[in-house]
Amino acid sequence: MTLEAFFKENPKTALAFSGGVDSSYLLYAAMQAGAEVRAYYVKTAFQPEFEYEDAMRLAKQLGAEVTVLRLDALCDPQVAANPANRCYYCKQNIFGSIWRAARADGFNVLLDGTNASDQADDRPGMKALRELKVRSPLREAGLTKAMIREKSRLAGLFTWDKPAYACLATRIPTGETITEEKLTRTEWAESYLMGLGFSDLRVRLLGSCARVQLPKEQQEAFLDRREEILAVLKTRYSGVLLDLEARNGR
Repeated sequence: MTLEAFFKENPKTALAFSGGVDSSYLLYAAMQAGAEVRAYYVKTAFQPEFEYEDAMRLAKQLGAEVTVLRLDALCDPQVAANPANRCYYCKQNIFGSIWRAARADGFNVLLDGTNASDQADDRPGMKALRELKVRSPLREAGLTKAMIREKSRLAGLFTWDKPAYACLATRIPTGETITEEKLTRTEWAESYLMGLGFSDLRVRLLGSCARVQLPKEQQEAFLDRREEILAVLKTRYSGVLLDLEARNGR
């Protein structure tokens, strides 16, 4: 099924919108198809501020309507405990809140940006989406991440080359309790490094230390600025470690 055919069959839809590559292109495609679409952005401590800013910027570029929902992700003890299936409970809460708002607004179809490159296995997050009957048109249309990036580039969307950015909770080891302070510190550290020109990075919590993961081509620049970076990051971490394995994936 093409996206055009999907939106012909589903002319009125709600969209879980993150401002990332996939949901941004899906929002664009829905509007191009003439569908009535409402984007819902859920603001939690798990998303850094720049993600919210990107989402609002993209929506403004498209002239799209966005509803911002605020959710205390850590109020659910099953999420805060950070078990191996944390993503299941988190998705249930986030998409459950979108469903409630969308239905109140008169929408009965909810979409997300899962694409054909994403594994449709029994991962906790995917299980939650199936249970909540969330549709994934990009996946149904067979569009891979690379295809979506190219289509986004041709459409003039600034998100076309945006690096993937998993939620901040993924920086905390499984089984270690998630706190707002840990999330805030992680966002601060990653924002600082991005401000120095590094990209596609992760600052993971390892005890009281920061474990920095970077693409291979950025590691030398990191070491060149070692003293400067240490001086800043050690104000909030006991130590700073550079992972010599090049960052790959989430």
